[in-house]
Amino acid sequence: MAIETETPPAAPRWLERLNPQQLRAATWGEPDADCGFAAGPLLVIAGAGTGKTSTLAHRVAHLVVAGVDPARILLVTFSRRAAQEMTRRAERLVAQALAERHGAGRTATVRLPWAGTFHAIGARLLRRHAVRLGLDPSFGVLDRGDSADLLDVIRHECGFSGERRRFPRKDTCLAIYSHRVNTGWPLAQVLDEVYPWCREWGDELQQLFRGYVERKQAHGVLDYDDLLLWWHAAMSDAALAREVGACFDHVLVDEYQDTNALQAQILLALKPDGRGVTVVGDDAQSIYRFRAADVGNILAFPNHFEPPAQRVTLEENYRSVQAVLDAANALIAEGKRQVPKTLRAHRDDAQGALPRLVTVLDDRAQADYVIREVLEAREAGVALRHQAVLFRSAHHSDVLEVELMRANIPFVKYGGLKFLESAHVKDLLCVLRWADNPRNGIAAFRALQLMSGMGPASAQRCLAHLADTAGAVGRGPFAGLEGFAPPAAARESWRGFVALLGVLCNPVTPWPGQVAQVRNWYQPLLEKRFDDAGVRASDLDMLATISGQFASRERFLTEITLDPPQASGDLAGDPLRDEDYLILSTVHSAKGQEWDSVYVLNVADGNFPNEFAAGNAEAIEEERRLLYVAITRARDRLHLLEPQRYYVTHQPRLGAGYVHGARSRFLTDPVLRRFEAFAPSAAPEAGRDAAGGAPIDVAGALRDMW
Repeated sequence: MAIETETPPAAPRWLERLNPQQLRAATWGEPDADCGFAAGPLLVIAGAGTGKTSTLAHRVAHLVVAGVDPARILLVTFSRRAAQEMTRRAERLVAQALAERHGAGRTATVRLPWAGTFHAIGARLLRRHAVRLGLDPSFGVLDRGDSADLLDVIRHECGFSGERRRFPRKDTCLAIYSHRVNTGWPLAQVLDEVYPWCREWGDELQQLFRGYVERKQAHGVLDYDDLLLWWHAAMSDAALAREVGACFDHVLVDEYQDTNALQAQILLALKPDGRGVTVVGDDAQSIYRFRAADVGNILAFPNHFEPPAQRVTLEENYRSVQAVLDAANALIAEGKRQVPKTLRAHRDDAQGALPRLVTVLDDRAQADYVIREVLEAREAGVALRHQAVLFRSAHHSDVLEVELMRANIPFVKYGGLKFLESAHVKDLLCVLRWADNPRNGIAAFRALQLMSGMGPASAQRCLAHLADTAGAVGRGPFAGLEGFAPPAAARESWRGFVALLGVLCNPVTPWPGQVAQVRNWYQPLLEKRFDDAGVRASDLDMLATISGQFASRERFLTEITLDPPQASGDLAGDPLRDEDYLILSTVHSAKGQEWDSVYVLNVADGNFPNEFAAGNAEAIEEERRLLYVAITRARDRLHLLEPQRYYVTHQPRLGAGYVHGARSRFLTDPVLRRFEAFAPSAAPEAGRDAAGGAPIDVAGALRDMW
């Protein structure tokens, strides 16, 4: 491991906000006559709350100010919004730097045309080199829902849905396929280590996935995982890898701890010597193993190069009080594989109150405690939206949600449906997808069935007619639809549908306004199909607004699939009825967020760590990191709640019995010393009589006789 260098002796004013470690990361390298600025490989370990985004934005700005062409900077983030935010910050910083250097009148516009997610960048490069790779440049991109549906069709065609023994459902099949692709493991290993209950179906799954790949290729579509898989395969050609790598002087990757094997190998293929490569991340926040993310990528990164990559560690935390950080430091210090780091609070009120470890009787008492503390904090001036309740799994908040509604506390829950999973949004997009790629039979099949009377048989008959007339008509890919006789119930919509496709596939039709055209045709169908058409129409308005941010239909369809927004209709509760609302979130969905007060539910063995991690050392370590992420979301106050018992209602022999909760194995003595132990006084339990006697379960005793 390379030894960190000393802080540069001086820095311009626009860099003065950075602390010494951030400055070292932002300015690593030296001027170069060929590309403006040269640097060897750099690894930035950015602890929670240490200003990672600011540091990376300053590095981008520093490169541009030093003379690097922004069009030769590849910035890879894990969301389109992160790329946009990084670009905005870099633009401001470059303008500030040039104003300092040349006077206040000098302005600059920075555009990073190659900023985006791995999947979005992959899609652009695949289209650019499509002919060389044997791809149709107009390939469509399936979202997760469409991919699962296609697998289900093939699953049924293969006869697997009629097996007398339980065959995995479509979502499980897609998860297995995705894990196989992104880890590079053989299918047998994926089944043995991750899906052992599906091990007996290895041969059938192999057949299913082969059919799935063939069907996608026949329709001219790629799925989400294909964008990496095809990119990775393309980079196995040394000449093409050099050609693509030569397009970029600098490659910067955010959240590197969340990369999978394909992504890490793609990066190394682009820049095998590490020249111009900067990766930023925190091994302690690697929590997406279920998506095939591999913490080993960031831990092993320096050793891929000779000499090893430079490492800079950011440890000054700008978010939390020291008492919260002490708890987080004690927890993560007991991890097995990590880059050592100790977070230090930068805040003026650095120490803060000790976090609480709250022992409660059960989930009802847990909900009572959270509500009481949330309301007390609100009265003390902490808005509800500055407080969050976090949990390991989405169903852990069920009891709390009921009690919040009883207490008239509005809330928003994250970790639910994605915007594109809404039926009406998928309906509109399938029309655009078919127009964009006439070979996309999956989109066509859904689009045709939007109209009344057009069932699967009619849709299949229409597609067969279109295929038969494609060669003879010669007036565009959809001209054959004019000669098709739709069912009587569909005739009202049919004429407009055919005209719409004719307009959409016309190359002279401008992209702006196309979403509105599809929406206008779809509006009568929306009103027929859904009782809440007015609410859903607002989602389509949102989609039309979003579409204006993209230069072309292809870019819109690709990026909206890869990085879908959240829609208000997918959030639990209706926060718009109140000026404030509490945040409920899974820990995975909370990553990157922060709140003044944080309450973490069910911190007990079986939840932290999750019961399915038992027996797997790597999984246990990720569970430790998951609790670390939950703790480091808190700015001022942290509450970990450990119920003493959990009710079991799904086992008839137990009736309404319960099991005892065991203290989390992560709460060792060194960690416990960082917490205030707290046990709230219990309210009288429902069922106690006036004399205070305990409830008597006569019914349970009678059941136990048998």
